[in-house]
Amino acid sequence: MSEDVIVALGSNVGNRYQNLVDAKTFLTQLSSKKVLSSSIYESEPIGPSDRRYFNAVIIMHTDVDPFVLLRKFKEYESNCGRDLNARRWSSRIIDLDIIAYGNEIITTKELIIPHAEFSRRLFVLLPMGEIIPDWKDPQNGRSLKELIQAAPEMDITKLDFDW
Repeated sequence: MSEDVIVALGSNVGNRYQNLVDAKTFLTQLSSKKVLSSSIYESEPIGPSDRRYFNAVIIMHTDVDPFVLLRKFKEYESNCGRDLNARRWSSRIIDLDIIAYGNEIITTKELIIPHAEFSRRLFVLLPMGEIIPDWKDPQNGRSLKELIQAAPEMDITKLDFDW
């Protein structure tokens, strides 16, 4: 059975817009149904980088096991030129994070779903609110509205890109 998978996309190296467009094409090819995509946002980086990110969220549909999907995402990131061994929060051409996989709750060394950091990231929550405003965290039942209100403030701007 096909599950809804919420994927956060981010890029702060090179042509950030094109990096997201290319990643959307990749996710569309993996999806068993038409993907839903948020607007693109520009946000301040978290961590030591001084480069601003372009971020978006896509909902895709798949019956691919979440661990296999994670490996496909890491392979795509690597093929795009991302150094998968770089230090945490370093600049990146593309970052694909599985935020949620249906209502699954997974906690392993390799994969945590829902994503461990998503509830503190307005660059994930605001785009999610555009395309799935009624979503609730399967782990604690909190609504997106509650999560957005509780998230730390950050400098983030919705951009007017057609993608």
